[in-house]
Amino acid sequence: MKYHEPRLISFTNAFVVTALYILFFILGSLIISPDRLKDLYLLLYLVVSAMILFLVSFFVFRFTLEKFIYSKIRLIYKSIHNIKRKKDEGRHQRIDSRLLDEVNQEVEEWQLEKSEEIEQLRQLEKYRREFIGNVSHELKTPLFNIQGYILTLLDGGLEDSSVNMEYLRRTEKSIERLIQVVEDLDEIAQLESGQIQLRIIRFDLVALTKEVIELLEMKADKKGIKLACSRQDKPVYVEGDQEKIRQVLTNLIENSIRYGSKKGRTKVSFFDMDEYILTEVTDNGIGIEPEEISRVFERFYRAQRGRATFAKGKGLGLAIVKHILEAHHQTVNVRSTIGVGTTFGFTMKKV
Repeated sequence: MKYHEPRLISFTNAFVVTALYILFFILGSLIISPDRLKDLYLLLYLVVSAMILFLVSFFVFRFTLEKFIYSKIRLIYKSIHNIKRKKDEGRHQRIDSRLLDEVNQEVEEWQLEKSEEIEQLRQLEKYRREFIGNVSHELKTPLFNIQGYILTLLDGGLEDSSVNMEYLRRTEKSIERLIQVVEDLDEIAQLESGQIQLRIIRFDLVALTKEVIELLEMKADKKGIKLACSRQDKPVYVEGDQEKIRQVLTNLIENSIRYGSKKGRTKVSFFDMDEYILTEVTDNGIGIEPEEISRVFERFYRAQRGRATFAKGKGLGLAIVKHILEAHHQTVNVRSTIGVGTTFGFTMKKV
């Protein structure tokens, strides 16, 4: 029993009424004639009448609670129950001694659920503000650069042969950056909405990795970073969209070059996981703070250390990686240690 159960409430009230009746009966008898309490018939009358009063009070209180109070509680319970579990409005709601317990539990669960929803909405609002701010920053920077170059050319730089070609080249680079941002955002949007149809084929993941490494070797050489692949001879066949996985490898390796240490190393390794192949891209770069690891796959998000150290990078590469792998029904994860390096790993279905 709990203190708010109908039976306990009725019993308590009936007991109080009966106790007050007995108390007043005894006090009245003492005032009128103290000797009357020695009369057995009077005591028997007191006991019988007290029992009848107790029973009548109990059932009156019980009837009142269920008829008037619990009928109102039932409506509240039904509303909460239907909102939470989407039950039919006409479904019968029973009333018993556990009703208040159920209502209390429903209200607590509903409050917890709504509190979690409110917190999620707050997080989404924070993410929305950050996303809009990042989009604005990524678009404004090349736009302002383009505006500056064109204004310089219009102010006379166009006639200066030492300036015009250089500023036109810079303008072209800024335009390319704008186009790349827009294309990346468009690709993410299509991946999220499922509009991009994957072309699933069987291909050699090791051979594809070696191709990507060869294409990025010049970029790595500029920082003195050595690119390596753990398997050079034995092929690893997987199932997926080869061009999309090429983009995944390119983004991960480019990321390791951008944030890797000078004269460092990036290694791509493969691990047999029964039905899947785990591919890991490991560098010995600056690393990622533990509290930022969960956010590295967000659009435009760049870790504070990377943002402070490296000006380049749109923050879209890892978001694209995540969405491509999710489209393949695969996972991507990251582990990192500050000053030691970072490892990105993703799975592919082995065939």
